[in-house]
Amino acid sequence: MLLIHPKLCHTYFSLKFVLLFNLHLSAKPKIMIAKNLKWILYITLVLIWGTSFILIKKGLEVFDPIQLGSLRIVISFLALLPLAFKRFKFISSRDWFNLGTAGLLGSFFPAFLFAMAQTGLNSSTAGILNSLTPLFTLLVGVSFFKFKARCWSYLGVFISMVGTYGLLTVSGGKAFAFNIQYGIMIIFATLFYGTQVNIIKTYLSHLPPLTITIFQFFIIGWPAFIVLFGFTNFIKLTQVEPKFYEGLFFVAILALVGTAFALILFNKLIKIANPVFSSSVTYFIPLVALIWGFFDHESFNITFFLWIGLILSGVYLVNKK
Repeated sequence: MLLIHPKLCHTYFSLKFVLLFNLHLSAKPKIMIAKNLKWILYITLVLIWGTSFILIKKGLEVFDPIQLGSLRIVISFLALLPLAFKRFKFISSRDWFNLGTAGLLGSFFPAFLFAMAQTGLNSSTAGILNSLTPLFTLLVGVSFFKFKARCWSYLGVFISMVGTYGLLTVSGGKAFAFNIQYGIMIIFATLFYGTQVNIIKTYLSHLPPLTITIFQFFIIGWPAFIVLFGFTNFIKLTQVEPKFYEGLFFVAILALVGTAFALILFNKLIKIANPVFSSSVTYFIPLVALIWGFFDHESFNITFFLWIGLILSGVYLVNKK
C-alpha cells in the first residue's frame, strides 16, 4: 500500500488552492475590462451618432439628398478601401452575401432615407425617431432569428409607436399629414438598422468588427459611386456652388467619423453585447440631437417633450431584462 506523507498532501492542496485563487483573480480584471469597454463604446457611439443629424442638416444646405447619401458612402468607401486588400482571404462566399445584405440595410439605404427625411423634418426629430431601432431589432429578432422576448417588450413597442405618432403631430409646428411622409423614411431606416444588427450578431460574429465594416462599404461603395457621378450633377456643383467645400467638410466628418469609424465601434459592441443592448445606443442619441437642435435654434414645445418621453419609455421596456 502506497503511503503519502501528510505534509506532501498539505502542500499539494495548498498549491492547488493558490493556483485556483490566482486564476479567479486574473479572470476578474478581464471581466471588468469587457464591461468597461462595452460602456465606453456605448457612450462614444451616443455622442457620435447624436451629432450625425446636425451634420446631415448642414450638408443638405449644399447637396441634395441623393448627393449627400451617395457622397457619404463614397467617402467612407475610399477611406476604408486600402484596408481591404489584405483581408479578402478571410471572407467566405457565404460571408459575402451576409456582408452585402448587412451593408445595404444598415448603411446604403439609411444614408439616403435620413437625408431625404431631413428635407422635411428637423434634425432633433430625426434623432428621436432613430431611437426606434431597438424596437425593430426586437421584432425582427423574434420574427426571423429566434430571439425571445417578454410581454413588457411588446408593451414597449406599442407605447413607442403611440409616442411616434404624437411626435409627428407636433414636430416643426407642422401637421401629421406633412410629417409622416418624411417620418416614414426614418421608420423604414430603423427597421433596416434592426435587421442589420441581427444579421451581424447571427451570421458575422466570427469576423473582426473592422473587417465587417470594411467589406460592407467595399460592397456598397461601388453602386454609391455610380449614383454620385452617373446620376447627379455633383461635378458641376464643384464649379458653381460657392459653399461646396463647406458642405463637403460636414459630409466628410459625417462619413469618416459618423459612419466608418462609428460602425467599427458598433460592430465591436455587437460582438461583446447582446443585439438589443447594442441597438439601445439610440436611447440616448435623442438627447445629443436635441442639444444640437437647441443650439441651431430649432423650435420645441412642452408636448414635444411629452411624446419624446413616451417613445423613450417604450424603448426602456423593450430593453428591460
